[in-house]
Amino acid sequence: MSAAAALFLAACVSVRGRPAEDPLGEAEAYLQAWARGDVAAMGREMAEPPAWFAEQHQRFRDDLRILSSRFEPGRVEREAESAVVTFRAIHVLRGLGEWQVDGTLRLMRREGRWWVRWTPAVLHPEAREGDRFSRTRSRPERAAILDGDGQSLTRQGEVITIGVEPRRIQNRAAIASALQAQLGVDPARLEKLLNAPNVAPEHFVPIIDVRPERYQVVRPALAPVPGIFFRRKSARLSPAEGFAAHTLGRVGEVTAELLPQLGPLYQPGDIVGLSGLELTYEAQLAGSPSGEVRLTRASGEVRVLGRFEGTPGTPLHTTLRQEVQSAAEAALEGVTQPAALVAVDTGTGAILAVASRPLEQPLNRALTGRYPPGSTFKVITSEALLAAGMRVDSPVTCPPVATVGGKSFRNFEGEAFGNTRLRVAFAHSCNTAFVLAAAGLEAGALGAAAHRFGFDVEYYPGLPSPGASFPEPRDETEQAAAAIGQGRVLATPLHMASVAAAAESGRWRAPYLIAELEDGPRASLAPGTRLPLQALMRAVVTEGSGRAAVGVPGLAGKTGTAEFGSGTPLPTHAWFIGFHKGIAFAVLVEGGGVGGRVAVPIAAKFAAAL
Repeated sequence: MSAAAALFLAACVSVRGRPAEDPLGEAEAYLQAWARGDVAAMGREMAEPPAWFAEQHQRFRDDLRILSSRFEPGRVEREAESAVVTFRAIHVLRGLGEWQVDGTLRLMRREGRWWVRWTPAVLHPEAREGDRFSRTRSRPERAAILDGDGQSLTRQGEVITIGVEPRRIQNRAAIASALQAQLGVDPARLEKLLNAPNVAPEHFVPIIDVRPERYQVVRPALAPVPGIFFRRKSARLSPAEGFAAHTLGRVGEVTAELLPQLGPLYQPGDIVGLSGLELTYEAQLAGSPSGEVRLTRASGEVRVLGRFEGTPGTPLHTTLRQEVQSAAEAALEGVTQPAALVAVDTGTGAILAVASRPLEQPLNRALTGRYPPGSTFKVITSEALLAAGMRVDSPVTCPPVATVGGKSFRNFEGEAFGNTRLRVAFAHSCNTAFVLAAAGLEAGALGAAAHRFGFDVEYYPGLPSPGASFPEPRDETEQAAAAIGQGRVLATPLHMASVAAAAESGRWRAPYLIAELEDGPRASLAPGTRLPLQALMRAVVTEGSGRAAVGVPGLAGKTGTAEFGSGTPLPTHAWFIGFHKGIAFAVLVEGGGVGGRVAVPIAAKFAAAL
């Protein structure tokens, strides 16, 4: 046999590795090329492809916004020179989901191999030449976020977008100055928006959305500035401007970065949750869209080929209480440094309020910021001491300096109370007394107490929150630092609020923001420590470092001045944790200085409002 004859025989037996007598292999090759979107390869599998095949195939994909397709070959019906292969197509339509079509491929045998005989019916059994595919889509109304009483925290309302039109600007500096003075807009942010590569001179560049009441206040100052314009639009609103802003989150047009994460039920232009609960519970709140796949004949007749039955969104039940949240917002009013205030129910662990400042920064400090707790940790150290047998009136010594493992520990502003009682040392936050007393604890006792207050316990309150960590001290110096909430000890404001709650109730409960997450981890404090702890914390307010809050009857708590960073002297965070009438809370002012001077007045304002 000649070489040419051998090659011809091989071609008859196999084409690109497929048996010539196998129509299923040809059908699979065609469907694989379709799944890849390789129109050229599909054409090579076809007998006499129509001139408009590639165009019609692309139009099918574009008009239905098909993201991907996959195929499942079915049965084969074969005759001598023809065959029919059934298949199931699963097309993923952007913004609607999966659309299944049961189709058929007709094949013919010619010149020793099988070829696909293509008609529009390959796309869908009802399709004919000249038909057009189209789709409809609608999204359900977004469900509400509810407070602990079942009242809505969100509603649809109107806002005014304040922006600029570049071609109308006469003086950029004047616009920057006006927007910063009236709305706090950072001039650098304005420059970034105006210098973005896709901004045309005639475009309206949105800068900030404000509620109608605020718009009425700032309009007289902004309207006369050339280049500043206003547009009204519908928006999802909370009870008041800034109300639980970081926690509830915001909604807006889906971003390019977020779209792949949300999946195929979303498409550009959709309004979605962009942060907070709105983002975390997007699927629950948004529900799923409805729609139809349609076929329009050249005559104008419309046939519905498929339907997508959407589902309504489901309300999200939080534990927030509007009056407590409002009190937290009011307590932070006028605070210019980064700050947080979070409150929980001492009996259940339900989160009642979460407030973080500044509003324009995305960080939810109350839930995700981790800081050295400083002297607020003395609540836990005291519980360990009480569990070891000490009493509120047990003698302790409070010298100006205590040296442990070669490191010197000092009291705030050089205070010293000499030989005194635990109550006095706690009320005035004597570092040296706690460093020395903690040195007498058995190994692991302080860590065990921290664990009883939820340190190193994983929990999920409904939004990300890393809780608190107490690394086991490696030596006596670390033990001394940990006893006063320094060293490697870290906690969120939310967690420290749960510590205060445990001091009142006698039982630590993992805090939770979503009602269905109530059954989280919990632990009991050591027997006999609850009432002494309450007495110690009450003494802080009546006679100690928290005296600025003495006007709030029954308030108990603990101040904290926590060192961090570097420098001489070291900068400090200002803390106060406390409880009042079944509500526990934590106040943190980042880099605020002294807890008794900075955090306590905020806490007093909050507690008084309750």
